[in-house]
Amino acid sequence: MSEHSGPVGEADRGRRDGAPRLPAVSVVIPVLNEGRHLRDAVGQVLRQSYAGDLEVVLALGPSTDDTDAVAADLVASDTRVRTVANPTGRTPSALNAAIGAARHDLIVRVDGHAEIPADYVAAAVRTLEETGADNVGGLMKAVGRSAFERAVACAMRSRIGVGGGTFHVGGGAGPVDTVYLGAFRRSALERVGGYDERYTRTQDWHLNLRLRQTGGTVWFTPDMEVTYRPRSTVAALARQYFQYGRWRRVVAREHPETLNPRYLAPPVMVVGTTAATLAALVWPAALLVPTAYVVGVGLGGVAISGGEPVRTRLLTPVVLATMHWSWGLGFVTSPRHLGRRAGG
Repeated sequence: MSEHSGPVGEADRGRRDGAPRLPAVSVVIPVLNEGRHLRDAVGQVLRQSYAGDLEVVLALGPSTDDTDAVAADLVASDTRVRTVANPTGRTPSALNAAIGAARHDLIVRVDGHAEIPADYVAAAVRTLEETGADNVGGLMKAVGRSAFERAVACAMRSRIGVGGGTFHVGGGAGPVDTVYLGAFRRSALERVGGYDERYTRTQDWHLNLRLRQTGGTVWFTPDMEVTYRPRSTVAALARQYFQYGRWRRVVAREHPETLNPRYLAPPVMVVGTTAATLAALVWPAALLVPTAYVVGVGLGGVAISGGEPVRTRLLTPVVLATMHWSWGLGFVTSPRHLGRRAGG
């Protein structure tokens, strides 16, 4: 790190108009096989309405597409863009590398395919200043294009799909357990040692847990909104949620106090429904359990997809079941060695 900016709200004695100087911001982006989206993602950052100094640090993994060429062109065309190597290709390693190379004390995380509004950085800095929080973030607004993606978006914006996390379903500003992406104070990241590189998934949740355990505040604000593009196939969605479940079990082993009914519902459903289905071989009445689940998911899917085209409404129950079962199976089958070795 070659230089750090001053704290939020520090006055700029060199400004002729005497106005306070806005703190400089480093935007960090982990990048792997993002050739299609990287130029747009970086462009959205560079076009921010934020009036303070801003740089973009790209942590480049071993991509197999044209990501590196796109990144090199971005660096050549704008001095605010720099790159740092991430040989492992893993997200937590990329984030730590980019944060380590960043020049400034305020760190805003963006993804390589993120879609952020023009005032995103300004809202992040303002919220950090007003709240004194260690990390602030906003709404992960799932928006789909195809019928299936729209069904996934409906599920991800609903309590029946994701259990009610504020960054999924929205809510008023205030302290929360975790947020999507995030804007951080460097001092807070250094206090907890950055991202835990054992965590291939759920590294955000785990980082925010450690921030809170060391006395910090994680703050949600509806003023920060990121457009999220859902998975486009059942297989891709199932893989995503299976990994979420597996890694959430790792957090539960290390921090059992974090378990709550929202996280236990999918594995309990998987075990209970499977047991009841097997029991029905000798006691047919047990079929009421899986039948109740199917009916509940069907009605719930129709309810949360109101206003969508018919195909999307028919697909929403399938999406809900895929998310529930994949997360639950991942949690139940998570091996005990997962997360014990740095680098996975």
